[in-house]
Amino acid sequence: MSLLHSSNNSQRPSITIELMNASSIPLLEVDRLRIRFNAQAEAVSGISFSINQGEVLGLVGESGSGKSATSLALLDLLPPTAQIEGSLRWQGSTLPFHSPAQRKMRGRQIAMIFQEPMTALNPVMTIGRQVAEAIHASSSTLTSREARTRTLAALHSVRLPEPERRLNDYPHQFSGGQLQRILIAMALINRPQLLIADEPTTALDVTVQAQVLALLKNLQQEYGLAMLFISHDLAVVGQVASRVAVLRHGQIVETGPTVQILTAPAHEYTRTLLAAVPTLRTDRTKPLAQIAVK
Repeated sequence: MSLLHSSNNSQRPSITIELMNASSIPLLEVDRLRIRFNAQAEAVSGISFSINQGEVLGLVGESGSGKSATSLALLDLLPPTAQIEGSLRWQGSTLPFHSPAQRKMRGRQIAMIFQEPMTALNPVMTIGRQVAEAIHASSSTLTSREARTRTLAALHSVRLPEPERRLNDYPHQFSGGQLQRILIAMALINRPQLLIADEPTTALDVTVQAQVLALLKNLQQEYGLAMLFISHDLAVVGQVASRVAVLRHGQIVETGPTVQILTAPAHEYTRTLLAAVPTLRTDRTKPLAQIAVK
């Protein structure tokens, strides 16, 4: 184990605590990623991280910290106004931003579960057709019958009740938890190596949130998936991630094993994030910790 301190920003030092394994090549490497929209300040300011085969990396930070911008940049889904700098490597090979090679990976090697299951699906298309479209996007040779068979298998794998009966139903006929299961099925149907889950439980109640987290964890272990799990909630990330990177104002301020981050955080911002989450031991007579704007 090594403890490294980065000095590229003296006001917000980056603290890294990680196990070093020089013998393995990371599945994904992001080096000095910078994202700017028009002439505005940088949304992401030179962050670097890697994800190994089968590993779950949690990316945590408050709203506006750059989490979603980072995930969208990995799949070239940012608007044309976005200016991106840095390098991206997939299994050791350089993958240029805005390249056909990067876009070709969508849904095949890298898939994404987007925020807000209530709005992520097309309201005028049946769920069976939408899941089948994810299959046809990566394979144009499948027949309609083969696509239907794979669609049903995917919906069964995420434990959607009675998928045979509900293939022709529309998104408004499902609950939020069921819609999230459908989105997970769409993301995993082509067996990607890396799954990006962007706030996958934000719009769900606590009970359904626990079910979706358990489902993601089981599928990750079953398929040997690597995962980038994005959230503002360290407690949620702690249930699925083996390693955590804490993002603030577009910079990673601390990264390390999940247990280390949750029990002995080294950065003041991480400690404040943890203190801002109420628990059964929280003193209700005192206000929760507040996160400074600057």
